Amino acid sequence: MGQYFGTDGVRGKANVTLTVDMAFQIGQALGAIYPSSKIVVGMDTRISSSMLKYALCSGLAASSAHAYDVGVVPTPTIAYLCSKEDFVAGVMISASHNPYYDNGIKIFNHQGMKIDDSIEATIEKVINKETHLIYANDTEIGLIRSYPEGLDHYLHFIKSLYPIDLKGMKVVIDAANGSACVSAQQVFESMNAKVLILHNEPNGININTHCGSTHPEDLQKFVLEHKADIGLAFDGDADRLIAVDEQGQLFDGDKTIYVCGVNMKKHGTLKQDTVVTTVMANLGLYKALERAGIKTEQTQVGDKYVYDRMLQNDLMLGGEQSGHIIFKQHLSTGDGLLSALSLLSIMVEENKSLSDLASDLIIYPQKLVNVKVKDKKEALKNQNLIKIISDLEKELGTDGRILVRPSGTEALVRVMAEASTQDKCDALVSQIVKLIESENLT
Repeated sequence: MGQYFGTDGVRGKANVTLTVDMAFQIGQALGAIYPSSKIVVGMDTRISSSMLKYALCSGLAASSAHAYDVGVVPTPTIAYLCSKEDFVAGVMISASHNPYYDNGIKIFNHQGMKIDDSIEATIEKVINKETHLIYANDTEIGLIRSYPEGLDHYLHFIKSLYPIDLKGMKVVIDAANGSACVSAQQVFESMNAKVLILHNEPNGININTHCGSTHPEDLQKFVLEHKADIGLAFDGDADRLIAVDEQGQLFDGDKTIYVCGVNMKKHGTLKQDTVVTTVMANLGLYKALERAGIKTEQTQVGDKYVYDRMLQNDLMLGGEQSGHIIFKQHLSTGDGLLSALSLLSIMVEENKSLSDLASDLIIYPQKLVNVKVKDKKEALKNQNLIKIISDLEKELGTDGRILVRPSGTEALVRVMAEASTQDKCDALVSQIVKLIESENLT
């Protein structure tokens, strides 16, 4: 990670740490890296997104690149357009699941993958004024064009992958007042599902507010009240999915990986019978996959790292507990719609409920606490912290695990424990958090 780029692009509070000046400079740097080339730009629904988008597009044009503005779209739309159409790069203005006052800038290369570290470093030099860029002039100035058809191209592609009939199925969508508002309902209705939709009225400041993949409580109640077959909660930019089964129970990324992995193995499309997870995946997932004859590979948290491993070892399925699921045969990034359609297609194929599909997966109780610290890297070097983690791990043995790691985007240390009971999880995490506080690391 660089000075500004974290695990998911540049992210910060709009007009505080992520300003229009920075957005312009990022656009200017990209334009200099890809002069006179076409770059596609999209955004989510938060109040600052259009401001940052126009600044970035102006930077692109000032460096001779041509900006193609697709408007409000899911993040995977940008990845799709980069990989399938003649764009050398793409930019998404979004802070994903963060509150409305945050925003972010995610950049994709022509293969629809997150840009590599060397390009990030070049952009950071421009932001820090270590590199001076010359403005384009005369006929070299780039154009800024509207490209709303880009969303249509993406939706047509997504629907073509799963030509299923959902007649008789009741689907509840939580659009998180975000990018899913422009995509999810029409996709499922085009497949004949009965669709009920929540949190579908974005006003710039209600994105992710008590809704979506990080707050699915309303969706759980609604699924039960309306006896729906499935609930689908997207995050702000619709690249992740948390589902809800017909019993109102949460169906997170671990369960999605399990169900999709087992189905792909059955069809012979799960290369090497292996899936990629992050270190945050539940211990129960590993045990269930092992019983199903499926191997796993682990990466650090971040869909960027998951996809890198999938590329490296030519693996087809990977993802995160938080709902980023990557189907490499289709796209290079997490996609909430793609995940939802995959689950629905398996339900149709197997003629089973969502809960039945995951009945062999027993999720271990888990506790996660975020601790604000002065310096997350220094905190993790603390010898007393290292010792208590080691001691507690020895006590647990194979009956659980402990994971203490830095946040990729905030000044936080994330303390997580899994064990046979919730009480044991709570006690483990409490001991570690108290140690962090007693060592004056907060």
